[in-house]
Amino acid sequence: MTRRKMFMRMITASLVRRRSRMVVALLAIAVGATILSGLVTIYYDIPRQMGAQFRNYGANMIFLALGSEADFNMDSVNEAVSHIDSSNLLGVTPFRYETVRIHEQPVVAAGTDMKSAQVTSPYWHIEGQWPDSDKEVLVGKKMAELLGLKEGDSFNVPFVVQEDPDSVLNLGIDMKVSGILDTGGSEEDYVYMHMADLEELAGATERLDVAELSVSAAQDELKAYAETISEKVDGVSASLVKRVTQSESTVLKKLQALVFIVTVVVLILTMICVANTMTAVVAERRKEIGLRKALGASDKGIIWEFMGEGLLLGGIGGLIGSFFGFAFAQFVSIHVFGSSITFQPLLLPVTIIVSIVVTGLACLMPVRNAMDIDPALVLKGE
Repeated sequence: MTRRKMFMRMITASLVRRRSRMVVALLAIAVGATILSGLVTIYYDIPRQMGAQFRNYGANMIFLALGSEADFNMDSVNEAVSHIDSSNLLGVTPFRYETVRIHEQPVVAAGTDMKSAQVTSPYWHIEGQWPDSDKEVLVGKKMAELLGLKEGDSFNVPFVVQEDPDSVLNLGIDMKVSGILDTGGSEEDYVYMHMADLEELAGATERLDVAELSVSAAQDELKAYAETISEKVDGVSASLVKRVTQSESTVLKKLQALVFIVTVVVLILTMICVANTMTAVVAERRKEIGLRKALGASDKGIIWEFMGEGLLLGGIGGLIGSFFGFAFAQFVSIHVFGSSITFQPLLLPVTIIVSIVVTGLACLMPVRNAMDIDPALVLKGE
Protein backbone atom coordinates (compact mmCIF):
# COMPACT_ATOMS: atom_id res chain seq x y z
CA MET A 1 0.00 0.00 0.00
CA THR A 2 1.42 3.38 -1.00
CA ARG A 3 1.92 6.18 1.50
CA ARG A 4 -0.79 8.27 -0.20
CA LYS A 5 -3.37 5.48 0.05
CA MET A 6 -2.43 4.88 3.66
CA PHE A 7 -2.84 8.58 4.41
CA MET A 8 -6.29 8.69 2.79
CA ARG A 9 -7.35 5.58 4.71
CA MET A 10 -6.24 7.13 8.00
CA ILE A 11 -8.12 10.39 7.58
CA THR A 12 -11.29 8.71 6.23
CA ALA A 13 -11.26 6.23 9.10
CA SER A 14 -10.83 9.10 11.55
CA LEU A 15 -13.79 10.93 10.00
CA VAL A 16 -15.99 7.83 10.14
CA ARG A 17 -15.14 7.14 13.81
CA ARG A 18 -16.22 10.68 14.72
CA ARG A 19 -18.99 10.96 12.19
CA SER A 20 -21.43 12.78 14.49
CA ARG A 21 -19.05 15.71 14.95
CA MET A 22 -17.85 15.60 11.37
CA VAL A 23 -21.40 15.64 10.02
CA VAL A 24 -21.96 18.88 11.93
CA ALA A 25 -18.78 20.35 10.44
CA LEU A 26 -19.72 19.09 6.97
CA LEU A 27 -23.19 20.63 7.24
CA ALA A 28 -21.66 23.95 8.30
CA ILE A 29 -19.28 23.90 5.35
CA ALA A 30 -22.03 22.85 2.94
CA VAL A 31 -24.35 25.61 4.17
CA GLY A 32 -21.54 28.15 3.89
CA ALA A 33 -20.68 26.92 0.39
CA THR A 34 -24.37 27.04 -0.59
CA ILE A 35 -24.69 30.67 0.50
CA LEU A 36 -21.34 31.50 -1.12
CA SER A 37 -22.23 29.87 -4.44
CA GLY A 38 -25.76 31.26 -4.48
CA LEU A 39 -24.86 34.82 -3.53
CA VAL A 40 -21.87 34.99 -5.89
CA THR A 41 -24.12 33.78 -8.70
CA ILE A 42 -26.66 36.44 -7.80
CA TYR A 43 -23.86 39.03 -7.40
CA TYR A 44 -22.71 38.61 -10.99
CA ASP A 45 -26.24 38.26 -12.35
CA ILE A 46 -27.61 41.33 -10.56
CA PRO A 47 -26.51 43.81 -13.29
CA ARG A 48 -28.48 41.88 -15.92
CA GLN A 49 -31.48 41.39 -13.65
CA MET A 50 -31.51 45.00 -12.46
CA GLY A 51 -31.02 46.25 -16.00
CA ALA A 52 -34.06 44.28 -17.13
CA GLN A 53 -36.11 45.67 -14.23
CA PHE A 54 -35.05 49.27 -14.84
CA ARG A 55 -35.90 49.01 -18.52
CA ASN A 56 -39.52 49.00 -17.31
CA TYR A 57 -39.01 52.63 -16.26
CA GLY A 58 -38.36 53.81 -19.80
CA ALA A 59 -35.50 54.70 -22.11
CA ASN A 60 -32.05 55.34 -20.67
CA MET A 61 -30.48 57.12 -23.67
CA ILE A 62 -31.70 59.81 -26.06
CA PHE A 63 -30.52 61.21 -29.39
CA LEU A 64 -31.01 64.89 -30.19
CA ALA A 65 -30.16 67.03 -33.20
CA LEU A 66 -26.73 68.60 -33.06
CA GLY A 67 -26.83 71.63 -35.33
CA SER A 68 -29.41 71.66 -38.11
CA GLU A 69 -32.58 69.76 -37.23
CA ALA A 70 -33.12 69.06 -40.93
CA ASP A 71 -30.18 66.64 -40.85
CA PHE A 72 -31.56 64.68 -37.91
CA ASN A 73 -33.56 61.81 -39.39
CA MET A 74 -33.79 58.02 -39.28
CA ASP A 75 -30.64 57.66 -41.41
CA SER A 76 -28.56 59.53 -38.83
CA VAL A 77 -30.26 57.65 -36.00
CA ASN A 78 -29.45 54.31 -37.64
CA GLU A 79 -25.86 55.39 -38.14
CA ALA A 80 -25.63 56.28 -34.44
CA VAL A 81 -27.25 53.01 -33.40
CA SER A 82 -24.61 51.07 -35.37
CA HIS A 83 -22.08 52.07 -32.68
CA ILE A 84 -24.07 50.19 -30.03
CA ASP A 85 -23.65 46.44 -29.56
CA SER A 86 -26.76 44.86 -31.06
CA SER A 87 -26.98 42.40 -28.16
CA ASN A 88 -27.40 45.34 -25.75
CA LEU A 89 -29.91 47.30 -27.82
CA LEU A 90 -33.52 46.61 -26.85
CA GLY A 91 -35.36 49.28 -28.81
CA VAL A 92 -35.18 52.63 -30.63
CA THR A 93 -38.20 54.94 -30.80
CA PRO A 94 -38.17 58.10 -32.97
CA PHE A 95 -40.40 61.08 -32.20
CA ARG A 96 -41.48 64.08 -34.26
CA TYR A 97 -43.63 66.81 -32.74
CA GLU A 98 -46.03 69.09 -34.65
CA THR A 99 -48.86 71.38 -33.58
CA VAL A 100 -52.24 70.33 -35.03
CA ARG A 101 -55.81 71.38 -34.37
CA ILE A 102 -58.38 69.05 -32.84
CA HIS A 103 -61.85 70.38 -32.07
CA GLU A 104 -60.47 73.85 -32.87
CA GLN A 105 -57.91 73.48 -30.09
CA PRO A 106 -54.11 73.61 -30.74
CA VAL A 107 -52.66 70.25 -29.75
CA VAL A 108 -49.11 68.91 -29.87
CA ALA A 109 -49.10 65.66 -31.85
CA ALA A 110 -46.19 63.22 -31.59
CA GLY A 111 -45.46 60.95 -34.52
CA THR A 112 -43.71 57.73 -33.54
CA ASP A 113 -43.31 54.02 -34.14
CA MET A 114 -45.94 52.42 -31.93
CA LYS A 115 -44.28 48.99 -31.81
CA SER A 116 -40.94 50.46 -30.74
CA ALA A 117 -42.67 52.68 -28.19
CA GLN A 118 -44.05 49.58 -26.48
CA VAL A 119 -40.46 48.40 -25.96
CA THR A 120 -38.87 51.66 -24.80
CA SER A 121 -41.88 52.80 -22.74
CA PRO A 122 -43.29 49.65 -21.09
CA TYR A 123 -44.48 51.73 -18.13
CA TRP A 124 -47.16 53.41 -20.27
CA HIS A 125 -50.60 52.40 -19.03
CA ILE A 126 -53.15 52.25 -21.82
CA GLU A 127 -56.88 52.38 -21.18
CA GLY A 128 -57.95 50.56 -24.31
CA GLN A 129 -55.30 49.27 -26.67
CA TRP A 130 -52.25 50.35 -28.63
CA PRO A 131 -52.94 51.62 -32.17
CA ASP A 132 -52.74 48.68 -34.57
CA SER A 133 -53.24 50.46 -37.88
CA ASP A 134 -52.99 53.86 -39.53
CA LYS A 135 -55.41 56.61 -38.50
CA GLU A 136 -55.52 55.28 -34.90
CA VAL A 137 -54.07 57.37 -32.08
CA LEU A 138 -53.27 57.38 -28.37
CA VAL A 139 -54.52 60.42 -26.49
CA GLY A 140 -52.93 61.52 -23.24
CA LYS A 141 -55.32 61.50 -20.30
CA LYS A 142 -55.09 65.26 -19.68
CA MET A 143 -55.55 66.00 -23.36
CA ALA A 144 -58.50 63.60 -23.57
CA GLU A 145 -60.20 65.42 -20.68
CA LEU A 146 -59.53 68.79 -22.33
CA LEU A 147 -60.90 67.71 -25.70
CA GLY A 148 -63.69 65.55 -24.34
CA LEU A 149 -62.41 62.40 -26.04
CA LYS A 150 -62.67 58.79 -24.93
CA GLU A 151 -61.76 55.38 -26.29
CA GLY A 152 -63.48 54.67 -29.61
CA ASP A 153 -64.22 58.33 -30.46
CA SER A 154 -63.38 59.70 -33.90
CA PHE A 155 -62.29 63.23 -34.84
CA ASN A 156 -60.86 65.14 -37.79
CA VAL A 157 -57.39 66.68 -37.93
CA PRO A 158 -56.90 69.39 -40.62
CA PHE A 159 -53.71 69.45 -42.62
CA VAL A 160 -50.95 71.59 -41.11
CA VAL A 161 -49.50 72.59 -44.48
CA GLN A 162 -51.81 73.55 -47.31
CA GLU A 163 -49.84 74.63 -50.37
CA ASP A 164 -52.82 74.39 -52.71
CA PRO A 165 -55.57 76.99 -51.99
CA ASP A 166 -58.14 74.54 -53.27
CA SER A 167 -57.13 72.04 -50.59
CA VAL A 168 -59.34 73.82 -48.08
CA LEU A 169 -62.09 71.56 -49.41
CA ASN A 170 -60.13 68.65 -47.97
CA LEU A 171 -61.04 68.61 -44.30
CA GLY A 172 -57.94 66.62 -43.31
CA ILE A 173 -57.66 63.14 -41.84
CA ASP A 174 -60.22 61.31 -39.73
CA MET A 175 -58.64 59.72 -36.67
CA LYS A 176 -59.92 57.21 -34.13
CA VAL A 177 -58.94 57.01 -30.45
CA SER A 178 -57.74 53.47 -29.77
CA GLY A 179 -56.64 54.16 -26.21
CA ILE A 180 -56.11 56.74 -23.47
CA LEU A 181 -52.55 57.11 -22.16
CA ASP A 182 -52.25 57.34 -18.37
CA THR A 183 -48.71 57.83 -16.99
CA GLY A 184 -49.06 60.58 -14.42
CA GLY A 185 -46.40 62.54 -16.34
CA SER A 186 -45.96 64.94 -19.22
CA GLU A 187 -46.85 62.20 -21.73
CA GLU A 188 -50.51 62.87 -20.93
CA ASP A 189 -50.26 66.27 -22.68
CA TYR A 190 -49.79 64.80 -26.17
CA VAL A 191 -51.61 62.93 -28.89
CA TYR A 192 -49.55 60.04 -30.26
CA MET A 193 -50.02 58.87 -33.83
CA HIS A 194 -48.15 56.82 -36.40
CA MET A 195 -45.24 58.63 -38.01
CA ALA A 196 -46.77 58.17 -41.47
CA ASP A 197 -49.98 59.90 -40.37
CA LEU A 198 -48.08 62.87 -38.94
CA GLU A 199 -45.97 63.17 -42.08
CA GLU A 200 -49.16 63.21 -44.15
CA LEU A 201 -50.56 66.00 -41.99
CA ALA A 202 -47.45 68.15 -41.63
CA GLY A 203 -45.48 67.35 -44.74
CA ALA A 204 -43.61 64.28 -45.89
CA THR A 205 -40.25 65.35 -44.48
CA GLU A 206 -38.26 62.76 -42.54
CA ARG A 207 -37.22 65.22 -39.85
CA LEU A 208 -37.09 63.98 -36.26
CA ASP A 209 -36.98 65.86 -32.96
CA VAL A 210 -35.71 63.12 -30.66
CA ALA A 211 -35.04 59.39 -30.54
CA GLU A 212 -35.33 57.38 -27.31
CA LEU A 213 -33.28 54.22 -26.79
CA SER A 214 -33.47 51.39 -24.31
CA VAL A 215 -29.99 49.87 -23.90
CA SER A 216 -29.17 47.02 -21.53
CA ALA A 217 -25.73 48.04 -20.28
CA ALA A 218 -23.96 49.36 -17.18
CA GLN A 219 -23.64 53.11 -16.66
CA ASP A 220 -19.95 53.20 -17.68
CA GLU A 221 -20.71 51.32 -20.90
CA LEU A 222 -23.64 53.64 -21.63
CA LYS A 223 -21.38 56.67 -21.16
CA ALA A 224 -18.85 55.17 -23.57
CA TYR A 225 -21.58 54.62 -26.18
CA ALA A 226 -22.83 58.20 -25.79
CA GLU A 227 -19.34 59.71 -26.11
CA THR A 228 -18.51 57.60 -29.16
CA ILE A 229 -21.74 58.51 -30.94
CA SER A 230 -21.43 62.23 -30.16
CA GLU A 231 -17.86 62.25 -31.54
CA LYS A 232 -18.27 60.08 -34.62
CA VAL A 233 -21.80 60.75 -35.89
CA ASP A 234 -22.43 64.17 -37.44
CA GLY A 235 -25.61 65.91 -36.41
CA VAL A 236 -26.39 63.61 -33.46
CA SER A 237 -25.92 64.35 -29.77
CA ALA A 238 -26.25 61.31 -27.50
CA SER A 239 -26.94 61.69 -23.78
CA LEU A 240 -28.10 59.54 -20.89
CA VAL A 241 -31.39 59.80 -19.04
CA LYS A 242 -29.83 60.43 -15.65
CA ARG A 243 -32.93 59.76 -13.56
CA VAL A 244 -32.83 56.17 -14.87
CA THR A 245 -29.11 55.44 -15.21
CA GLN A 246 -28.08 57.01 -11.89
CA SER A 247 -30.87 55.27 -9.98
CA GLU A 248 -29.90 51.98 -11.57
CA SER A 249 -26.22 52.46 -10.70
CA THR A 250 -27.00 53.45 -7.09
CA VAL A 251 -29.33 50.53 -6.44
CA LEU A 252 -26.93 48.12 -8.15
CA LYS A 253 -23.95 49.18 -6.02
CA LYS A 254 -25.95 48.91 -2.79
CA LEU A 255 -27.27 45.44 -3.66
CA GLN A 256 -23.82 44.18 -4.61
CA ALA A 257 -22.36 45.61 -1.40
CA LEU A 258 -25.09 43.89 0.62
CA VAL A 259 -24.45 40.56 -1.10
CA PHE A 260 -20.70 40.89 -0.50
CA ILE A 261 -21.15 41.65 3.22
CA VAL A 262 -23.57 38.76 3.74
CA THR A 263 -21.17 36.38 1.96
CA VAL A 264 -18.22 37.44 4.14
CA VAL A 265 -20.29 37.08 7.33
CA VAL A 266 -21.46 33.58 6.33
CA LEU A 267 -17.88 32.48 5.58
CA ILE A 268 -16.70 33.79 8.97
CA LEU A 269 -19.49 31.91 10.75
CA THR A 270 -18.60 28.76 8.81
CA MET A 271 -14.97 29.15 9.85
CA ILE A 272 -15.95 29.53 13.50
CA CYS A 273 -18.17 26.43 13.40
CA VAL A 274 -15.46 24.30 11.78
CA ALA A 275 -12.84 25.61 14.19
CA ASN A 276 -15.01 24.69 17.21
CA THR A 277 -15.64 21.21 15.82
CA MET A 278 -11.95 20.55 15.12
CA THR A 279 -11.00 21.92 18.56
CA ALA A 280 -13.36 19.40 20.16
CA VAL A 281 -11.85 16.62 18.03
CA VAL A 282 -8.34 17.57 19.17
CA ALA A 283 -9.49 17.56 22.80
CA GLU A 284 -10.95 14.06 22.36
CA ARG A 285 -7.74 12.78 20.78
CA ARG A 286 -5.26 14.26 23.26
CA LYS A 287 -4.15 10.83 24.52
CA GLU A 288 -3.91 9.48 20.97
CA ILE A 289 -1.76 12.44 19.91
CA GLY A 290 0.41 12.13 23.01
CA LEU A 291 0.93 8.40 22.39
CA ARG A 292 1.87 8.98 18.74
CA LYS A 293 4.38 11.63 19.76
CA ALA A 294 5.83 9.31 22.40
CA LEU A 295 6.24 6.62 19.73
CA GLY A 296 8.14 9.03 17.49
CA ALA A 297 5.47 10.56 15.22
CA SER A 298 6.59 13.87 13.81
CA ASP A 299 4.67 17.11 14.27
CA LYS A 300 4.49 17.43 10.50
CA GLY A 301 2.73 14.07 10.18
CA ILE A 302 0.16 14.96 12.83
CA ILE A 303 -0.42 18.37 11.25
CA TRP A 304 -1.05 16.84 7.85
CA GLU A 305 -3.46 14.30 9.29
CA PHE A 306 -5.65 16.96 10.92
CA MET A 307 -5.35 19.30 7.96
CA GLY A 308 -6.17 16.41 5.64
CA GLU A 309 -9.39 15.71 7.53
CA GLY A 310 -10.39 19.38 7.41
CA LEU A 311 -9.50 19.85 3.76
CA LEU A 312 -11.37 16.71 2.76
CA LEU A 313 -14.45 18.00 4.58
CA GLY A 314 -13.99 21.35 2.85
CA GLY A 315 -13.82 19.76 -0.60
CA ILE A 316 -16.92 17.61 -0.05
CA GLY A 317 -18.88 20.46 1.53
CA GLY A 318 -17.87 22.81 -1.30
CA LEU A 319 -19.00 20.31 -3.93
CA ILE A 320 -22.37 19.82 -2.24
CA GLY A 321 -22.80 23.54 -1.68
CA SER A 322 -22.07 24.40 -5.32
CA PHE A 323 -25.16 22.60 -6.57
CA PHE A 324 -27.41 23.67 -3.70
CA GLY A 325 -26.12 27.22 -4.20
CA PHE A 326 -27.28 27.26 -7.81
CA ALA A 327 -30.70 26.00 -6.72
CA PHE A 328 -30.81 28.75 -4.08
CA ALA A 329 -29.82 31.42 -6.64
CA GLN A 330 -32.39 30.12 -9.11
CA PHE A 331 -35.12 30.28 -6.45
CA VAL A 332 -34.20 33.86 -5.49
CA SER A 333 -33.94 34.98 -9.11
CA ILE A 334 -37.34 33.58 -10.09
CA HIS A 335 -39.22 34.84 -7.03
CA VAL A 336 -37.52 38.25 -6.81
CA PHE A 337 -36.67 39.19 -10.40
CA GLY A 338 -39.10 36.94 -12.26
CA SER A 339 -36.47 35.35 -14.53
CA SER A 340 -34.14 32.37 -14.40
CA ILE A 341 -30.34 32.25 -14.44
CA THR A 342 -27.87 29.92 -16.11
CA PHE A 343 -25.40 27.68 -14.31
CA GLN A 344 -21.86 29.06 -14.23
CA PRO A 345 -19.42 26.11 -14.54
CA LEU A 346 -16.48 28.22 -13.36
CA LEU A 347 -18.24 28.75 -10.05
CA LEU A 348 -17.94 25.04 -9.18
CA PRO A 349 -14.13 24.94 -8.75
CA VAL A 350 -14.13 28.43 -7.21
CA THR A 351 -16.62 27.38 -4.51
CA ILE A 352 -14.70 24.19 -3.76
CA ILE A 353 -11.38 26.05 -3.52
CA VAL A 354 -12.83 28.77 -1.26
CA SER A 355 -14.43 26.12 0.97
CA ILE A 356 -11.11 24.28 1.26
CA VAL A 357 -9.26 27.51 2.08
CA VAL A 358 -11.82 28.53 4.70
CA THR A 359 -11.72 25.08 6.29
CA GLY A 360 -7.92 25.09 6.23
CA LEU A 361 -7.82 28.43 8.02
CA ALA A 362 -10.35 27.17 10.57
CA CYS A 363 -8.12 24.17 11.32
CA LEU A 364 -4.99 26.23 12.04
CA MET A 365 -5.77 26.96 15.69
CA PRO A 366 -6.90 23.40 16.59
CA VAL A 367 -3.80 21.98 14.90
CA ARG A 368 -1.62 24.41 16.84
CA ASN A 369 -3.26 23.18 20.04
CA ALA A 370 -2.46 19.62 19.00
CA MET A 371 1.21 20.53 18.62
CA ASP A 372 1.30 21.93 22.15
CA ILE A 373 0.30 18.60 23.69
CA ASP A 374 3.04 17.24 25.97
CA PRO A 375 3.15 13.39 25.83
CA ALA A 376 4.53 13.18 29.41
CA LEU A 377 1.60 15.12 30.86
CA VAL A 378 -1.07 13.44 28.77
CA LEU A 379 0.17 9.86 29.36
CA LYS A 380 1.01 10.34 33.04
CA GLY A 381 -0.40 7.46 35.00
CA GLU A 382 -1.11 5.30 31.93
